[in-house]
Amino acid sequence: MSSSRKYENTRAELLDVAWDLISEKGADVSIADIGRAAGISRQSVYLHFGTRGGLLIALVRRADERYDIKHNLFSAFELADPAARLDRTISVWLEFIPKIYPVAKDLIRLRETDPDAAAAWEDRMAELRSWLLVLTKSLKTDGSLKPDWTASDACDYLWATFSVQTWGLLVHDCGWNPEKAGLVIRSSLVEVLIV
Repeated sequence: MSSSRKYENTRAELLDVAWDLISEKGADVSIADIGRAAGISRQSVYLHFGTRGGLLIALVRRADERYDIKHNLFSAFELADPAARLDRTISVWLEFIPKIYPVAKDLIRLRETDPDAAAAWEDRMAELRSWLLVLTKSLKTDGSLKPDWTASDACDYLWATFSVQTWGLLVHDCGWNPEKAGLVIRSSLVEVLIV
C-alpha cells in the first residue's frame, strides 16, 4: 500500500473514531481523547488535521461523503415534476438527519461558545444552502414557485423549516415519530412553496 493511501486510510479511521466518540460523549471531547480512542498520540491527530477545527470540519464533510448527500440531493433536483422534485429533496434530507443527529445537535449546542464547532456547522450549512438555491432557482425557472417567493427567500425558508433543529424538536422534544415529522414537513413545504 502506498504511503498516501495509508495516510488516507488512517485519516478516515480517525474520523470514524472521532464520529463515534463525539456521538457518545459530545463535541467538546479533546484531541487527546480522540487520539486515545484511536490508539495514537494527540500529536498524530494534529498531524492529520492541523487543529481541532480542522478535525471537526473534516468530520462533518466525511459524513456528507459517507452518506452521499450531495449526489442524492442533486438526483432529486433532476425530477421533472416540481412538487415531486421538492418532496424528494426534503425526503433525502430528512433521511440523512437521523444519521448525523447525535453529532449535529452537539455542534449546534456548542456554536455560541466554541468557534471550532461553529465553523464546522457553518461549513456544512453554507454548502447545503448553496445546493438548495440550485433547487429553488430551478423551481422559479419552471414557474413552479408561488409568485410571492424569490428563489433566495424560498431557499432560506426551506433550509430553516427542514433543519436539524426543527426535526429534533418534533421528534425528540414533541415525541413525533420520524415518519410523521417527515410527512408533515414535506407536505407543508410543498403546499407553501409550490403553485
